[in-house]
Amino acid sequence: MLPASIQITGELLSPAEVQDICESLKEDSVRLLSVRGCQLSDRDFGRICRSVAESRSLAQLNLNLGIVSSISRTRHLADALKTNRSLQTLFLHGSPLLDAGLVTLNSALSTHPALVCLDLGDCMLGDEALGLICGMLPPDGAKSGLRELTLSANPGISSKGWARLSIAVAHSSQLRVLNLDYNPLGDQIAGMLAVAVASSRTLEVLDLEGTGLTNQSAQVFLDMVENYPTSLRVLVLAENDISPELQQQICDLLSEGEDDDDREAPPHQPDSSPQMVLLTSGLGESLLAETEM
Repeated sequence: MLPASIQITGELLSPAEVQDICESLKEDSVRLLSVRGCQLSDRDFGRICRSVAESRSLAQLNLNLGIVSSISRTRHLADALKTNRSLQTLFLHGSPLLDAGLVTLNSALSTHPALVCLDLGDCMLGDEALGLICGMLPPDGAKSGLRELTLSANPGISSKGWARLSIAVAHSSQLRVLNLDYNPLGDQIAGMLAVAVASSRTLEVLDLEGTGLTNQSAQVFLDMVENYPTSLRVLVLAENDISPELQQQICDLLSEGEDDDDREAPPHQPDSSPQMVLLTSGLGESLLAETEM
């Protein structure tokens, strides 16, 4: 029997329901487990984590919206990740981890052999945590690292922290999707990110929705896509003070680049995706949602 999905949202989980989840995990019959926004006791959370540790089928774990709500739960999760070898995608969006939580999780996250997608949006992170996250984006020639990273809505990170991330992105040999929406970045940080994008050979999606950008940032990105080769396919600039004309220019240039790729690429490549500027929101969790991994 093929592994199934267990998806529960916003419910109060009883011990019996938790027991069923744990048994399914131990039987390797679950590929996706989502309990986003659910309520459960600390004891039951620990039971689920111990079962996650034993599972050899679990590829995606969604603990969004406050499930990991204390340092003791963070420790349970870290212990599970140290033993688990199958997990590829982990959602912790909306968990009050703070820097201390990332310190607790860091070793397990950075040494996990399969983890490639990580959502740490709205986790109340600061510069210390971001420094650890940069270690999950190893430079060329080093170990494999994250392919998709979400850091949305972490306003405690300073310009120094974002500069450090920009350097890591520029040299990462794996990262393809970076979501930084709803952080107060401003034009200065956007300029650093543009340099990182120009340097990266892998980054395809950059989400800068609602990050306090102006036409100054858009002009920098326009210059980048106009004059330098880039892997970028999707640039999200919605909810910023950027003129529609500039956004359209960037969109047109990315589209031209995609057309050039089509002409140069060998036939029969159905997975190639168009390059674009997204003028409205809509990435959200979809980029890290369940896929055939």
